[in-house]
Amino acid sequence: MIKILFFAALRERLDCEQYLLSCDGTMLQVTDILQQLQSRCHSWQQELSRSDLLCAVNQQLVPLSANVQDGDELAFFPPVTGG
Repeated sequence: MIKILFFAALRERLDCEQYLLSCDGTMLQVTDILQQLQSRCHSWQQELSRSDLLCAVNQQLVPLSANVQDGDELAFFPPVTGG
């Protein structure tokens, strides 16, 4: 099982804090998982297709080509702005 977390405005727009994805021990790339999540509904497709989407595996920033496996935590969040 992969625990997927959504943060900040992304969580609000998806109306979802966390999602559990069964992977049956298969290693997946973040892009594979994004495709599965985008197929859930139009709003998920729209929000998770953003080019500025950031992701982290086990609390470390990674590229969308990173591998994710059973037991990992995958987090998605919009870019952070500050001032």
